[in-house]
Amino acid sequence: MHRSPNERLKQLVEGPEDALDLAEAALLIAQDEYPQLDVAVYLRLLDRFAEDVRARLSPDPSPEHVIATMNYFFYKEQGFAGNASDYYDPRNSFLNDVLDRKVGVPITLSIVYMEVARRLGLELEGISFPGHFLVKLPTSDGAVVLDPYAGGVSLSAEDLEARLNQLYGELGHKVSLDDALASAGKKEILLRMLRNLKAIYLHNKELDKALSVVDRMLLIVPDQANELRDRGLIYRQLECAQAALADLRRYLELEPEAGDAEEIHVHIVELQQQVGSLH
Repeated sequence: MHRSPNERLKQLVEGPEDALDLAEAALLIAQDEYPQLDVAVYLRLLDRFAEDVRARLSPDPSPEHVIATMNYFFYKEQGFAGNASDYYDPRNSFLNDVLDRKVGVPITLSIVYMEVARRLGLELEGISFPGHFLVKLPTSDGAVVLDPYAGGVSLSAEDLEARLNQLYGELGHKVSLDDALASAGKKEILLRMLRNLKAIYLHNKELDKALSVVDRMLLIVPDQANELRDRGLIYRQLECAQAALADLRRYLELEPEAGDAEEIHVHIVELQQQVGSLH
């Protein structure tokens, strides 16, 4: 039976985390923008990348050899790169576009990197590092941290501390590096990718697209209070009073002590008046 992208995505995210196919989920999300997108074509492309890398490896390669070979393949042969010149182009957040154009942002390049590594038997973990998504290879001596946005370069503890200091300035020393390097689950990775997209669409005032993105986020993790609030506020701007009211009420049920509770109460009263005047 043919499933809609939403039904298939729901099936994926409701299953065990280990079994969640990150690439497939990311491609299903991209079908919002590209309804005709053939997910299987891009999954086969990732398979082919892995086969091309495997052909360059010795029979029992070390993880370091796999990483070095992947880096050469991706960045030297295939020409993948971070899209520094147009970082906020929404195409950087769609996995099909990243595979077609060979440019992306840290999180989508990391998904490609992790998915090819997984096909080669190397289980890399995502890191929701502040400001810039990274990946890590757990080893017996600790983790090797890699930056797929910057050619798969390995980052030392000093490099990572410097990035935290740059981001937080004087507060840098108060941010624990261990906390910053915590593993990100697959749902968390998808949510971070979607948050990027939501921010772009809201900035561009593309409210219908922002709404669709928040719908996906709530499909992945229902009852995220902040996303329910944001969806309610988007519905309010789109003059969908009934839907806005439902989301904003639910937000306050989940977060009765929220810092913006008073402001949301004002919106709710206004929306109740609008809904009342429709009858």
